[in-house]
Amino acid sequence: MLRTLVLYTALLIGANPAFAGKIDWQAAHDGGLAKLSQSDPRPVPETTFTDPDGGTHSLRDYRGKVVLLNFWATWCAPCREEMPSLDALQAELGGKDFQVVAIAAGHNPAPAIRKFLDQAKVENLPVLLDPRQGLAREMGVMGMPVTILIDRDGNEIARLIGGADWSSDTAKTLIRQATAP
Repeated sequence: MLRTLVLYTALLIGANPAFAGKIDWQAAHDGGLAKLSQSDPRPVPETTFTDPDGGTHSLRDYRGKVVLLNFWATWCAPCREEMPSLDALQAELGGKDFQVVAIAAGHNPAPAIRKFLDQAKVENLPVLLDPRQGLAREMGVMGMPVTILIDRDGNEIARLIGGADWSSDTAKTLIRQATAP
């Protein structure tokens, strides 16, 4: 009887649109993302950043998608450790609803970036640059790595300072919850 009650309660909650898209922040903390801090939704700046070909981009380009924005640098040891997991997360979940946006902030010469990405075996992330750290400064990034979760409306909803395993089951569950309709 108790099992049946639990099963039907779980089905009711899972099928109820009022519960869709809710993020279980505590489960994320308990599952290995202990440094993840939920924040009140606040709009991200529209400061531009570039790509190696001189193209200009802004976070506005990603509206309608959930974005995991990561600021990194070639000299950053924790960045080197976490970059393969960001690449794996993009490979598995990236698409029309979700995008990992990894931006090299500060002075990162092109050969150093290429070497860094080759050594980390990054294949699924575009090279994006914030050489003068305009976007990083505007977003309050004081050190690296910093990863910011942005909702479909362009609002920061969480931030993690330091490295994390973004290819973990916990991280994938967080992204699936954030992208749920």
